[in-house]
Amino acid sequence: MKGLGTAGLEGAVGEMAGLVREALRRAVEVLGSGDMDGARAVMTGDREIDRMEEDIERGCLGLLGHGGHAGADERGVRRIAALFKVVTDIERMGDHAAAIARSTLRMQGERPIAPYVDIQRLAALADEMVEGAVAAFVAEDAGAARRLAERDDGVDGLYDQVFRELVTYMLDDRSAVRQATHLLFVASSLERIADHATNISEWAIFVETGKRVELND
Repeated sequence: MKGLGTAGLEGAVGEMAGLVREALRRAVEVLGSGDMDGARAVMTGDREIDRMEEDIERGCLGLLGHGGHAGADERGVRRIAALFKVVTDIERMGDHAAAIARSTLRMQGERPIAPYVDIQRLAALADEMVEGAVAAFVAEDAGAARRLAERDDGVDGLYDQVFRELVTYMLDDRSAVRQATHLLFVASSLERIADHATNISEWAIFVETGKRVELND
């Protein structure tokens, strides 16, 4: 991707985000089904996400090393610099999806201590934030980015609810401790994915305004 311009790199970022969203959806599916092979496939797929991050980073560095691109203004250079940061957030989302799949393997098909309804809701909210944040970044829409980041409060609230429920299971039944602990890690991974989506929203604002802002601090 070294020879790609900004538009080409943005397209690659969109493709990478699509892979991460698919990995997230698949990771939550296999969590519910106990599909060990599916969990391993999610973890293996993370290598492609890592490879794309490296390729896009090289492309961004190539453009920055030549002053952005022919005729680039300050905003154009900011955009390339922000792309370099955004791919890091997307790659880390992929790591969290792989971590969810790893938890499935560690639970080894145990019977769920409770339906994973709230975890599925949490995953859906995180997925919506990823989609919206990447769209806002590509469109250079700071207003949409700010509105998107407001959804993180809902993610945090649902995460707190899941946390309390799982701790209650652990206190009521010692045999549930192991599985509940893994599910706490899953919920935490989903909450962190939403945080990375918020980071991308911040970079969208940076491109438009030239200022770094802290959303939901």
